[in-house]
Amino acid sequence: MTRPPDDFDRGADSGADSVADWEPEEYYPPERQRGPVTLRRAEIPPSTSDQRLLDEREPDEWLHTDPWRVLRIEAEFVEGFGALAGLGPAISVFGSARTHRHAADYLRAEQVGSGLARAGFAVITGGGPGIMEAANKGACRAGGRSIGLGIELPFEQRLNKWVDMGINFRYFFVRKTCFVKYSSGFVVFPGGFGTLDETFEALTLVQTRKVTSFPVVLVDRSYWSGLIDWIRREMVGGGKLSSSELDLIQVADDADEVVRLVSELAPPMGECRWPRT
Repeated sequence: MTRPPDDFDRGADSGADSVADWEPEEYYPPERQRGPVTLRRAEIPPSTSDQRLLDEREPDEWLHTDPWRVLRIEAEFVEGFGALAGLGPAISVFGSARTHRHAADYLRAEQVGSGLARAGFAVITGGGPGIMEAANKGACRAGGRSIGLGIELPFEQRLNKWVDMGINFRYFFVRKTCFVKYSSGFVVFPGGFGTLDETFEALTLVQTRKVTSFPVVLVDRSYWSGLIDWIRREMVGGGKLSSSELDLIQVADDADEVVRLVSELAPPMGECRWPRT
């Protein structure tokens, strides 16, 4: 089977209700990655590894599987660390998987990916469509290293074709550790809950000095201004956050500005980002 045409988008505005609207020879069947294993059609289980790990409603027999889950989690860390250890300086790019290929944000993410690659950074994304695809595409076309850290999800999602090295994770927390451990900074495009999750986790790690010299750059002032204004008014104004902590957030509009900020604020190659104990 072949992929859907490049202009086919599974989003709400694509004009197609689902992949099922295409004839069988024109699209891949539903697929899920479970670690290194690819599952399709009837082989796809009704829940993900994360769901089963966190579900408290299962019978007590589930408790006896915990030691095996711990070993699998350990193996996933080993696999991720081993694959990424020699990556070199890298920047993670986040943003909505629902961004269409013709959107301005898509083009800008592609330009950022290209600019980061030319500046000597590998580009790491979640490996999916939308902003992730655009950043991987820019890095790949510029001759840089294009990395995708995928995740097992209850709905169809595969690594985009611009990923040169992809790792599929079962567990979100293992994947998130790899994003932070092997990145010198985050670039964040407009997105939803997942994008906000990664953004605020990174800011918390910098605020608490779990990592140092770690720029977080939000792209598109018009999108983020409402959130920044709310943080300034409610959190800083209410004494929940200091003005210096708000300064941990950088905001930019164009690709060149993003690459400049990252290049200036990211730690030099070989410098430790982790507080020494």
